[in-house]
Amino acid sequence: MLETIDNLPEGIIGVKAEHVVTRKDYERVLEPLLERARADGQRVRFLYQFGPEFERFSGSGAWEDFRFGIHSLRQLEGCAIVSDLGWIRESTRFIRFFMPCAVQVYRNEELEHAVEWLRSLPAGGSTSHRLLEDVGVLVVEPGGPLRAQDFDALSASADRWIEAHGELAGLVIHTRAFPGWESLGSFFRHIRFVRDHHQHLRRIALAADTKLASVAPKIAEHFVKAEVRTFAFDELDGAIAWAGGRPAS
Repeated sequence: MLETIDNLPEGIIGVKAEHVVTRKDYERVLEPLLERARADGQRVRFLYQFGPEFERFSGSGAWEDFRFGIHSLRQLEGCAIVSDLGWIRESTRFIRFFMPCAVQVYRNEELEHAVEWLRSLPAGGSTSHRLLEDVGVLVVEPGGPLRAQDFDALSASADRWIEAHGELAGLVIHTRAFPGWESLGSFFRHIRFVRDHHQHLRRIALAADTKLASVAPKIAEHFVKAEVRTFAFDELDGAIAWAGGRPAS
């Protein structure tokens, strides 16, 4: 059976598995929680505890667990799995690298740590961006390892502009060092962002430390239509001017 975990911080949804978990448990407990969050436009920080009383999934319960995972990926902002069972802990450690959100594993005695970790996750991704509508330039400033949520937000801003204007004049990436990806799922989301938008960009400017200058040719390989140019980290204004089609000073 599944039971909701009460008295969690705002934004965290939690369930506890006990005895045998069936498909009806998911339909009765978990799906309504997610539907309410989806209707409110909320991303979910999910706590899933397998208590000492948990025995197994039924056949339909195992399928429902898999289906839930597939259909809820884009809705999750973070996921904490709490269990003392080796097979659950090890399988979670494997699949978390393919997840588009952060995933951590805890023991039952560490339940409070799991809640605190979920509570401390940065809201809405760690990358800031702004669309300069007067020049049609999207400025991206990574603040940590790239997350799937970052690319969702970038896509939403870029797609609205492209739908109205046909293309972006330019993209400016402003960072001292490449932050990497939070997970393999985030990497795949990055690839999809490139695939969906590379034909709609005229110029890409990389305003970064000199160590990143060698990255520019690799960027150009993916954004086949765009012209790519590098700038120093403190030359952001010049990078924006060039990306928008004006000569950089």
